[in-house]
Amino acid sequence: MAQALSRATSGLSGREERPEQVAMAMAVARALQERRHLVVQAGTGTGKSLAYLVPLLALGARVVVSTATKALQDQLAQRDLPLLARCLGPFNFAVLKGRSNYICAQRVREIEGPGEQLFQAELGHLGREVRNLVRWAGAPGSQGGTLTGDRAELSWEPSDAAWAQVSTSGRECPGAAQCPSGTACFADQARRRAAEADVVVVNTHLYAADLALDGAELLPPHDVVVFDEAHELEDIVSGALGSELGPSRVVGLARASRAGAAGPSAALALEDAAVLLGAALRPWRGQALPRPLDKDLSAALALLRERASLLGQQLRPGQDDDEVAGAARQRANKALAGLLEDLNKLHELPAGEVAWVEGPEHAPVVRVAPIDVGAALARHLWGGEDAPTAVLTSATIPPGLGERLGLPAGGYDELSVGSPFAYQEQALLYCPLHLPDPRSPGYEAAMHEELVALLQASEGRAMALFTSWRAMQAAAEVVRARVPWTVLTQSDLPKPKLVEKFTADEHSCLFATMGFWQGVDVPGRSLSLVTIDRLPFPRPDDPLLRARRDAVGAGAFEAIDVPRAATLLAQGAGRLVRSRQDRGVVAVLDPRLGRARYRWQLVGSLPPMRRTRHRAEVEAFLASL
Repeated sequence: MAQALSRATSGLSGREERPEQVAMAMAVARALQERRHLVVQAGTGTGKSLAYLVPLLALGARVVVSTATKALQDQLAQRDLPLLARCLGPFNFAVLKGRSNYICAQRVREIEGPGEQLFQAELGHLGREVRNLVRWAGAPGSQGGTLTGDRAELSWEPSDAAWAQVSTSGRECPGAAQCPSGTACFADQARRRAAEADVVVVNTHLYAADLALDGAELLPPHDVVVFDEAHELEDIVSGALGSELGPSRVVGLARASRAGAAGPSAALALEDAAVLLGAALRPWRGQALPRPLDKDLSAALALLRERASLLGQQLRPGQDDDEVAGAARQRANKALAGLLEDLNKLHELPAGEVAWVEGPEHAPVVRVAPIDVGAALARHLWGGEDAPTAVLTSATIPPGLGERLGLPAGGYDELSVGSPFAYQEQALLYCPLHLPDPRSPGYEAAMHEELVALLQASEGRAMALFTSWRAMQAAAEVVRARVPWTVLTQSDLPKPKLVEKFTADEHSCLFATMGFWQGVDVPGRSLSLVTIDRLPFPRPDDPLLRARRDAVGAGAFEAIDVPRAATLLAQGAGRLVRSRQDRGVVAVLDPRLGRARYRWQLVGSLPPMRRTRHRAEVEAFLASL
């Protein structure tokens, strides 16, 4: 295995010996051979993607790699897998995405009809966007045309409204076998390519959707599933096994049904019911729904169910159906069946699930999710003779993850291989204990003063991470007036362009929120300082987490809140050291890290950096760089 890894890494620039990578690869090989699940924490710099891919390919396994972020999916498909194909010999790999990522050939055919062309011409800029997408879809292989139908293949970014006109979700698609354009379906072609591949890269949301549908052939059969960024698995599965329902979903279904319904009356009546649903949900925003439901919401759901059933009667096939009407009716019937299923579930909410309302006042949404995903995963994924062997890996594995995910007791191994980086020499962890408690009125102004002093010491070259959008904007406004360097914020540019601009300007500062706490890689001199405004505890009023706390009872804060905060804190701190040459400071501007009774659980999740509470030591360290 070590020799295979050596061949695989021979094509990497700046190749370094990584005993941690070899240890992980050997453990992955044993897991497959013994058919035992493996949970492995692989610190930054381990090279974990090669550590799991090389042994699995060497042993001839069919593999699905499930990633939580698009950045890692792109890294695997564009860098790691092509490298392995060159170094280890040819094999097939494919990327498979959810249906809504591919343009729908049937929707394109319908838009190309004379009536729809006139309709699109009246939509102004949106219509022009849609026509460009239709031209892109209709010229496979030609210059400017698509080979895969994947939205990511576009050289420009369409608006969500335009893409919605030419795509179909799994909620409404009847499947290629039932579709008039099934032979030209891009999503189906992607599935066929995946079925022939040795390695398939998917998004964890798609893998979880496959579990929710009891493996409805979304994914090909596989021997091993690797959950990379496994710390996100619990929340993603919880969302996939649940449902969401709001007025916009109902209105969209009603409008999409008009082409296939016998008349407009039932669709219009369903739209009216959507308005009543929104009014009944609005008072519950930010709260869990009671059991039983209150009378206004119960009445709104009953009316919605009644009118959805009436629309279903009007969507029965007619003798004079043309192809367009028939296809539209199929999609509407599929979406309608899903709506009725979710309405019934909400009306008779199972004991192990929680329903709550979120979203803006004009568009409230009720969400339903299981409180504990472990039982569902044990049923759908871990058990059974044909179940794939699972490798769960991340730079940060929360304590007790295997138990919360329902992995069978005694049926899995845990391993931490550490990191090849010399954190004691490369990094310093700073917590200014002189700052006030973040919950006190004077904290923000004092934190801004500390942040300015640190940026002056580092001469920019900093990524400042914040737990809220408001805090980021307030800090950026203060800092821009006090330092001479460029201050970029998350709202300035799309994420890839923002990171590119930050990397290119060595003395710039990047201010960002949760989306940048992971999946951002800026090695080198452009990043010498990472600051974190406060400990990233989850919201205390989050209805799903509140239900989980209630289920745990005493000790819920240590069992739920602290591990989540520790994982996020470690992810944020992990932005600093990305290579053996990187050096710098992680500054957590929350004195609770040095004072609270739970502080060692948080500190223990971080890389083993030297620690200080004195700014003078930080300034001296930064000056030495």
